[in-house]
Amino acid sequence: MKEAKATAYVNMYGVLATLENLCELDDEAKAICAAVKKPVSLCFDVANGPCCTFHFSTDGCMMSEGSYGCTCKMNFASPEKFNALIDDSKPGVPVKGVAQVLAFLLGPFTKLTDRLTKLLMPSEEDMKNRDFFEESTKLTFYTIAGAISALANHDSVSQQSALYTVDGDIQMGITDVCYATIKVRNHTFETVKKKPDNPRAVMEFKTIDLASGLFNGTASTMAELCAGNIYMSGMINMIDNANRILDRVAVYLG
Repeated sequence: MKEAKATAYVNMYGVLATLENLCELDDEAKAICAAVKKPVSLCFDVANGPCCTFHFSTDGCMMSEGSYGCTCKMNFASPEKFNALIDDSKPGVPVKGVAQVLAFLLGPFTKLTDRLTKLLMPSEEDMKNRDFFEESTKLTFYTIAGAISALANHDSVSQQSALYTVDGDIQMGITDVCYATIKVRNHTFETVKKKPDNPRAVMEFKTIDLASGLFNGTASTMAELCAGNIYMSGMINMIDNANRILDRVAVYLG
């Protein structure tokens, strides 16, 4: 069962945070950002939930915690209200830069999130295109990586696994394709979308095709482990706990 507050954090740090990667990897998203004449910093502030600002410019998108530097802001009275933005495109209450927030939200932001949705929830036909397939898999990887920390910190079931996870950096990756670090400090998780300098544990998928199969449930984790296609090393109990949280990610993103 999903929890509303945890869902809000997954939507912010898992789904919307992937806009950073979308604007870096996707040609359509790059074109949308290139048309942004004036930089926009859009803050979503959720009561009893996350608060983050998305900075859009011709260079792309960057997310930061808090409202510092925002040029426009939208408040949400509860996690449920914020989740309705993601699920049903229901906006919150503009409280700063009202004209700008509505214009940007209904224009470039909607175009970017529509593109992200197409890539994260692809059709079978779309996935026949190799370039689309690879981009979709990379973005799914980054979304999952962000969702792991969101749930470790805010989902009551995942917090039990976090409680038994020792400090250190977990390296997750698709070999020679993309990487993320799950930083664990005092049972609090943080996702950094790059390779760690000194990982305490490593979990790596051999190919992007394997990663896609694991993400969509068409590949067997145990069979691929036995075949040597999933590489694990270091503090294995850290990976065990991360994998338990991954099971919860499937509930929230499924």
